[in-house]
Amino acid sequence: MPSSTTAARKSRTDATGYPSPGQMFFQQFLKHPVMVGSIIPSSGKLIRKMLGPVDWANTKLFVEYGPGVGTFCRPILERMAPDAKLIAIDTNADFCDYLSHTIVDSRFAAVNGSAADVQKIVRDHGFDHADYVLSGLPFSTLPPGVGPAIAQATHDVLRPGGAFLVYQFSPKVKDFLVPHWDNIDHDMEWWNVPPAQLYWAWKD
Repeated sequence: MPSSTTAARKSRTDATGYPSPGQMFFQQFLKHPVMVGSIIPSSGKLIRKMLGPVDWANTKLFVEYGPGVGTFCRPILERMAPDAKLIAIDTNADFCDYLSHTIVDSRFAAVNGSAADVQKIVRDHGFDHADYVLSGLPFSTLPPGVGPAIAQATHDVLRPGGAFLVYQFSPKVKDFLVPHWDNIDHDMEWWNVPPAQLYWAWKD
C-alpha cells in the first residue's frame, strides 16, 4: 500500500489528459492575471521558509487560500500527520477541478468558494477551527471590502497559538493584518520571481 507521502505526489495527469502544473498555471495566468498574480509558481526556497515555523505534530487542520496548481499543497501533505486534513479554497473552479484530479490523498479537499467563508467551510468538514491558514491571495487587488472580510474571518477561525501565513509581492498586505493580529513576524524571500514578502501572524 502506498504511503501518504507517495499518494500526495501521485499524479493522474497522463491518465486524464490534464496539463502539467506549469502549463495549467500559465493557462490560468493568461485567463485571470489579476487573481493569479504571478506567471511563475512559488519557489522551493519560499515554500520551505514559509512552512518552517509550522508545528506539524500539533496540526490537525491546515487551510490554504488560492492553492492554484498545488505548489504548496503537495509539500504541506508531505509534512502533515496521517490523521490531519488540508482544505484548499479557491474561487477558480478550474484550479479546484485540476487539484481534485491530480492530488490523490484522502487528507486533501479542494473547495470552490471564497476565503471569506472559511468558517462555514471548516465547519462543513467537521472542524471547529484551523491550526494554520496559508494565503498567497493578492490582497491589494481584491475587490473593495473582500480583503478585510477575509482577514477577519481568518482570525476568527484560527485556534489560539495558530497562525496566518501570508506570502505577497506587496508589503501592503500588512495593512490587512495589523487590525487583527498583534504578533506578526516578517521576512523576505529573494529567491523567488518576483521576490516575496513573508508574514506569520500569530493568534494570541
